[in-house]
Amino acid sequence: MLKMKNSILKITAIFGLTTVLLNSCGGPKDNPPLVYFPDMYFPVAYDPLMKAKDAYSDHENEIPAFVAHNGATGLSPVEGSVAQNRDGIVTEEALPKNVDQYNAGYDASKLITASPLKPENLEKDLARGKVLFDHTCSACHGTGGDGQGPIVKSGAYSGVPNYADRDITIGSIHYVLTNGRNAMGSYAGQLNVGDRWRVALYVYNTFKASAATATPAAAAPAATATATTEKTSTAAPATEAKTNAK
Repeated sequence: MLKMKNSILKITAIFGLTTVLLNSCGGPKDNPPLVYFPDMYFPVAYDPLMKAKDAYSDHENEIPAFVAHNGATGLSPVEGSVAQNRDGIVTEEALPKNVDQYNAGYDASKLITASPLKPENLEKDLARGKVLFDHTCSACHGTGGDGQGPIVKSGAYSGVPNYADRDITIGSIHYVLTNGRNAMGSYAGQLNVGDRWRVALYVYNTFKASAATATPAAAAPAATATATTEKTSTAAPATEAKTNAK
């Protein structure tokens, strides 16, 4: 008799547990019987630009920042918390939609020979441009701008030109950084507009302008060497004459 009661209790417990599990797992999805975190199960979308409604406004506990902006919650970030456009360069550049637009923009960019950055900050801009170039561009272009970066030397990538051999200007360098060219993609996502101009300044002044000014200077030693050779060759007969005279 006792064994029968135990068996009935076990069967009842099993059926009861099965019923609970089936009800909890198989209930309607839109109205579950038990929700532990209703705010997560039924999320309420929040529009950051909507008018702020303080839950404690009845207790005169309004947020001053919202009140000052007519209740708007889309406030400006705290100074220094988010990168701002400190250079003050307003750009309305649009990505070219086709090859013709790209080529027209590239040709127009070659006529730009100066950046919109402040001229008095040129030394600082060049210094930052070097840092950005070494971190972002030198892997392919090389720290010397000769197109022999570590990726190229490893054989994984090829066809990177030498800046000294290219017909480039400050404007065209900035255009390529913004829109890409050939196998090089756009770096507008990695560098803001001011920093792209800094890299363009550094590339042009370091690798292109310096190469152009170095050509005449390189010819000067050759001319000096030629003159020295001529002096030596003209001095030789005189030495020989003295020797013969003795």
